[in-house]
Amino acid sequence: MRRTTILLTACLLLAAATTGCSESYDEIAEDCVAALKDRKPGDESKPDACEGLKKDDYDALVISHVLRDELGWIDEDGNVDKNKMLEDALEEE
Repeated sequence: MRRTTILLTACLLLAAATTGCSESYDEIAEDCVAALKDRKPGDESKPDACEGLKKDDYDALVISHVLRDELGWIDEDGNVDKNKMLEDALEEE
C-alpha cells in the first residue's frame, strides 16, 4: 500500500511540474503580439514566439498588428479611423 501511495504521489508531482512549465494558448498569443510589435519594419518572418499558434490565429494577429500598429487605421478601442484610411489611400508616393 505504501509503495502505491509513493508512486501515485510521484506521478502527481510530475504532472503538476509539467503543467506548470507549459504556456497556455492565450499566453502564446500574448507573446506573439509582443514579438510582432518588436519586429523591424519590413520584416515579414514569423517570430519564434508565435510558434504554436494556429495559422488562422497567427494571420489574424498579423492583420490586426498591421492595421493598428503599422498603419494606424484602428485605435486601441477597436474604432476605425476612416480619415486616416482616406489620407493613406490618397497619398502620392
